[in-house]
Amino acid sequence: MRPTAKFSISFGLVTIPVAAYNATDTSASVSFVRIHTADGGRVRNQPVCSLEGVEVSPDEIGRGYRPHDADVVVPLSDEDLDALPLPTAKTLTILAFVAGGDIDPLQMGKGYYLATDSPAAAKPYVLLREAMERHERVGLGKIALHGRETLAMIRPMGDALVMQVLLWPHQIRPMDGVLPEREAEVHPNEVAAAETLMDSFGELSEEDLHDHYREALEELVSAKLAHREPEFDTGEEPPSGGQVMDLMAALQDSVRAAKRSRGEDEGDEGRATAKRPAKKAAAKTSTAAGTKTGTKSGAKSGTKTASGAATKSAAKKSTAAQSATKKTAAKTTAKKKTASRGSRRAG
Repeated sequence: MRPTAKFSISFGLVTIPVAAYNATDTSASVSFVRIHTADGGRVRNQPVCSLEGVEVSPDEIGRGYRPHDADVVVPLSDEDLDALPLPTAKTLTILAFVAGGDIDPLQMGKGYYLATDSPAAAKPYVLLREAMERHERVGLGKIALHGRETLAMIRPMGDALVMQVLLWPHQIRPMDGVLPEREAEVHPNEVAAAETLMDSFGELSEEDLHDHYREALEELVSAKLAHREPEFDTGEEPPSGGQVMDLMAALQDSVRAAKRSRGEDEGDEGRATAKRPAKKAAAKTSTAAGTKTGTKSGAKSGTKTASGAATKSAAKKSTAAQSATKKTAAKTTAKKKTASRGSRRAG
């Protein structure tokens, strides 16, 4: 694999020479050529001069720039572009380290593997990778690739560093006219049903990551060349795209369909549902028993409390009567003593 660009990463006072390799392969994607439907001849894009109307050879094609506020094209030579004060032409200077989640996925473009371009770059390369991995940060900087300056993100990926080209913020269009004109009201039970459906999807399989369209296209082409009917593996039919009238019912049906596709037993859901009333009945029985027990306990407690109160009251009355009897006896004794003293004095 040949590198597409060579530059240095500037990490403070540390410089890391790297070579960038394409991380993606667009040649494997499906592409078509344009043909003349009358005879099948190829229709090509020929470079034609708009003023003379003649075809132009590649060595006569140069660059030009049209300003936004003028209807004129200014020719620019390679010498003009090389003379631009562009420090990012050979160096990616990291400007900040941010959390990966702070990067808008809409900004992410083409990816490149970064490899060390000299033996001396191995240690700082590993140092930067491990520091970002432990700190859970990615580096943001600017680099000039293919004659254009662009934002770039450096992040660790396994034992390597990966560079992701980012679009400028002004290249992200606003969401005008995208959101619904009237906001729909969603009930909590519908959100819970949607979450249940999400959990029922499970993990991605290798079959899910397979390009079935490309296989079907190649089978179609082979069949046409062999003058036969194509043999397609249709598999399961896709669900119909009819209008959803009952959202809750559609979510529940989707959960059941997802379970069937994974071969799960649909009776599990019924058994779980059947267990819920039994639990509720047991709870009711326990509550009723508790209520009865509490009532009996309260009645006994009330009886004991009343009995105790009556006993205390009787005890108080008995004590008062005894006290009154003692006082009366004391007075009678005092009177007898006084009368005895009086009779002695008279004699």
